[in-house]
Amino acid sequence: MTYSGAVKVGGPADVHELRDLMISKVAVGPMDNNAYVLRCRATDEQLLIDAADDAGTLLTLIGDDGITSVVTTHRHGDHWQALAEVVATTGARTYAGRDDVDGIPVPTDVPVGDGDTIRVGHVELTARHLVGHTPGSIALVYDDPHGHPHVFTGDCLFPGGVGNTRKDPKAFASLIHDVETKIFGTLPDETWVYPGHGNDTTLGSERPHLPEWRARGW
Repeated sequence: MTYSGAVKVGGPADVHELRDLMISKVAVGPMDNNAYVLRCRATDEQLLIDAADDAGTLLTLIGDDGITSVVTTHRHGDHWQALAEVVATTGARTYAGRDDVDGIPVPTDVPVGDGDTIRVGHVELTARHLVGHTPGSIALVYDDPHGHPHVFTGDCLFPGGVGNTRKDPKAFASLIHDVETKIFGTLPDETWVYPGHGNDTTLGSERPHLPEWRARGW
């Protein structure tokens, strides 16, 4: 079936099958968080983005092959409720943005900075540090050599706007700047966006609205 990215808590995962990578998306927890399992087709190695909640659902999605790593996109509690149990069960290495590690109660094995590479099998993900939603939020970019890029944005970019900056003008200015320069400024319209909550989008769908986002201040 064609991937849509529309998932519901308690419902099945949706799977985006690329030539080198399989991306399984599931919704968990009371805040409808998205979690993503990335599987390298060449090696079957797996990586989890955001052990947000409901460890049972996440471990079922991961399956018997386990995961080698788990990336937490940012320090807000709804994105790491299941992290301790998932790590204890799988032995996965933990990654998070360098400036957010102090806010995550599970130790971070690898603090991540802007431009750092995280591998899952033969697949490379590039981290982009986006400041404003939290000090250390990161997005992960997969530049598919056989197609368009894919970016996992956590809570920094959604359909219809950037993430919540709690009506702080400086935080909003920082986040919109980083999203414009490091995401929209470097990636094409075809880029598929996988956010931390809700439905997916593309940069092309959102790009025309950047001026209105700036004008409204959120």
